[in-house]
Amino acid sequence: MADHSKMKLGRKAIKTDTRTLAFANYLTPALPPPPPTADWTKGIASWGMMLNDTLGDCTIAGVGHAVQVWTANTGSEVTVPDPTIVSYYEQWDGYVPSNPSSDQGGIELDVLNDWQKNGFAGNALTAFVDPAPASLVQIHQSIALFGGVYIGLALPITAQTQDVWDYVPNGGANAKKGSWGGHCVFVPKYDQHGFTCITWGQLKTMTVAFWKKYCDEAHTLLGQGWLTAKGAPSGFDQAQLLADLKAIK
Repeated sequence: MADHSKMKLGRKAIKTDTRTLAFANYLTPALPPPPPTADWTKGIASWGMMLNDTLGDCTIAGVGHAVQVWTANTGSEVTVPDPTIVSYYEQWDGYVPSNPSSDQGGIELDVLNDWQKNGFAGNALTAFVDPAPASLVQIHQSIALFGGVYIGLALPITAQTQDVWDYVPNGGANAKKGSWGGHCVFVPKYDQHGFTCITWGQLKTMTVAFWKKYCDEAHTLLGQGWLTAKGAPSGFDQAQLLADLKAIK
C-alpha cells in the first residue's frame, strides 16, 4: 500500500482571470476525436522528486515535469536540476530558504503567467489556455495534442494511502475523512480507465471517478519547443489563439 502521507503538496487556492483564454474556443470542426489512449511517458526512466518531498513546490515541480515530457518527445530529455527548481520557487512563489515559514506553495495561474513572461530554465511557454476540467474530451485533446495538461487537485485524505487514486464515497468505512489539500501535477497520459500524472518522482494513476471528483483546475500548455518540433495540430486554431493573445497584451 502506498504511503504519501509525508509528502508535500503546495497548490494554493484557485485564482481566475477573465482574460484567460478557453481551450474549447480553438477546437475547430476539422479536429478529429481524441485517440482512445495517449502516452508521452515512454522512455523516461527517472522523473525526479524536484524537492516536493521537502518543499511545497508542486507548482514548480509540475513545470519541471512538463519540460521533461516535452524534451524527451522532441529530442533529448532535459531534467531541470534541483537548485534551479528552488530558484524558481523563490522567484515565482515567494519562498525564502532562510525562512521556513515562507514555504507556502504557489498559485498555478501566477506560475503560468510568470513562465509565459520570463521563460523557465530556457524553455519558453508560448501560451496557455484552459480546458474545462469536467470535459474529458477537452482534457484528452489537451494531452494528445500538446503532451499533457497542468492541473490542480483538491486531494482527499484517502489519496495518502492509495496505490491508484480512486474516489471513495464518504472516505470509506475505515478511512480518515476530509481534505488533504491542493496539489499541482502534470498529466501526460490517459487511457479508457483514467489518467496518469507525475508526482513525487513517480507516475501515479487516477481513475476517471477520482478525476471527476477532485480535479478542479486545468491548463493546456503550449510549449514553444513542442510547437517548433511538432507544428500546429491540424484542427486546432493556433493562429487565432496567438491573435487573441496579442490582443489581450
